[in-house]
Amino acid sequence: MPDRTLISINIGDDEFEFDSSISLALHQAELELEALNETIETIKGLKSECDKLDYALAASSGAICGLIDIFLVGKPVESTIGDITDKWFENRTVDFAKICGWEGADGEASSAIKFLEKKFKIPYDQRGAGDAASFIFDLNPKNHHFKSLGHNPTIFGLFFSILDQFTNSSHFVSGGELISLSDADGKFELKGNDVPSKLFCGFVNWFGHLVSDMSGSSGSKSRGMGIPSPIWSWTSDIIALKRQLKIPVLEFDLSINEIALNIYKEGFDERFQTAQMIPVFLNELLVRLIYSIRRLVRYFSTVPKENRSFKLLWKSCEPFSNLSVKRMLMVAHGTFCLLDIGDATIRGFIAGGGTFNPIEFFLRLNIAGVGRFAISLYGEGHRAVIYHRVDAQAKFAAREKTIVENYIEGLKSLAEIYDDKDLLLFVRYLKDSDAYAAAFQKTVKLAELRNVPQENILKAKSDIDAYFQIKGCGN
Repeated sequence: MPDRTLISINIGDDEFEFDSSISLALHQAELELEALNETIETIKGLKSECDKLDYALAASSGAICGLIDIFLVGKPVESTIGDITDKWFENRTVDFAKICGWEGADGEASSAIKFLEKKFKIPYDQRGAGDAASFIFDLNPKNHHFKSLGHNPTIFGLFFSILDQFTNSSHFVSGGELISLSDADGKFELKGNDVPSKLFCGFVNWFGHLVSDMSGSSGSKSRGMGIPSPIWSWTSDIIALKRQLKIPVLEFDLSINEIALNIYKEGFDERFQTAQMIPVFLNELLVRLIYSIRRLVRYFSTVPKENRSFKLLWKSCEPFSNLSVKRMLMVAHGTFCLLDIGDATIRGFIAGGGTFNPIEFFLRLNIAGVGRFAISLYGEGHRAVIYHRVDAQAKFAAREKTIVENYIEGLKSLAEIYDDKDLLLFVRYLKDSDAYAAAFQKTVKLAELRNVPQENILKAKSDIDAYFQIKGCGN
C-alpha cells in the first residue's frame, strides 16, 4: 500500500514547501488499483466459462467419434476406414513414383513400388527367404520392416539408415538384441563426392525407400507389410539405444517390443495408425466447431448491431486459445477414450476365451486418442496448479482493492474540502505584502476550514507573536 500522508510541509527560513498533495496521493492510489485489477483478472483467465450444455455437447462429440472408432476403424485388415487409408497411401506411392520418373499407368501400384525400390537402393533390405539374415535373426517378409532399424520412420531410423549406407551394413533388433550385419550388400554404393553430398543422398534414399514400402513390397500379393507405426517403432529404437549405451534392457522393454512386433504382423502399420487418427481429428474438429457456433449465436443475440465488429466477433468465437474450449476438448477426448478402452478390453477378453488377450487389446486401442487425451489432462493439471497458486494472491488483491477504493473515495472527499488554493497563498501575502491584516484574515479562514478549535486560532499578529514567545520560553 502507498504512503497515506496527505499534506507534508517543509518549513524553510523564509518559505513553506509542500512535498506531497491530495492529487498526487490520488494518482498513486489509482495506479495501485490498476495493478490490483490486473492481479484479479489473472485468476479469471485461468477459469473456464463452460456451462452444462457445453459439457453435454462435448461428451456427445466424444461418444459419436468413439462409436466411429469402434465400428468403422476397429482393427487392421477388418477396418472400413482402414481400407480407405490403404488406398490413399497406395495412390500417394504411385504419385511419388511418377514424380521420380516412373511412366506406368494408374492402378499399377506394384510396378511403381518396384521402380522406387530400384531407384532408392539401400543395403539393409534383407527379407529372409534365402537371405543369410533369415537364419541369423529370424527375418522374414512379415517382420523385416519392423526389425530393420533403417525402416523406422523416426529420428533413430534416419540415423541408422545413413549409418548403414555409409558402412554398407544392416542393423536389426531381434529378441532384445541389437545385431549388425557387415558387408550387407556387395553391390551397394552410396553416391556423393564428399560427406555433405553423401549425407544428402543418404537422406533421399531413406525417405524414398520408406515411400516405396508404405504400401508393402513389390512382391506382395495382398495388403502387404507397410512401414511400422511411428509410435510403436520407438520400442525397437529404445532397445537399440540402450544396447549402444551399455544400459541394461528391462523386461518391460522386451515385453512392449514383442507386443509391438506381434500387432505389426497383424497389420498395425502406419496406414492403420493414420486410420485411427481420423476419428480423433474429427472429435477435435467437432468440439471446436460446436464451441464457435454457440458463441456466434450468443454474440448476435446479445451484442447490439451498432456495437458489432469483426475483432469483437473473433474474440467471442475464437476456438483455439481460450480455456473453455480446452476444457470441452478434455471432456470429449476423455469420453472417446472411455468408449475405446472399454471396447478394446471387452474384445480382449472375448478373443482370449475368458482370459485377457493383450494383442487383441492393443490392436483395437486407439493410441492416438489416448495420447491426445493425455495432452488435455496435462494441460488441465498444469492450469489447476497455477490456479491454486494464484488464487490466494487474487483473494488478497480483492480485499486490498476494497481498501484502496475506500481510500480513493476518501481522497476525493478531502479534495473537495481542501479546494482552497487561494487560501494557501497566504505565505506569499506574509512574505511580499505589508497588508498583514488581510493576510491574517486568510489564515483565520484557513484554520476554520481545517476545523481548528476557535480557542486555538491565532487571529492577529499579536497572537502569533505571543504564541512564538511562549514557545520560545518553553524551549
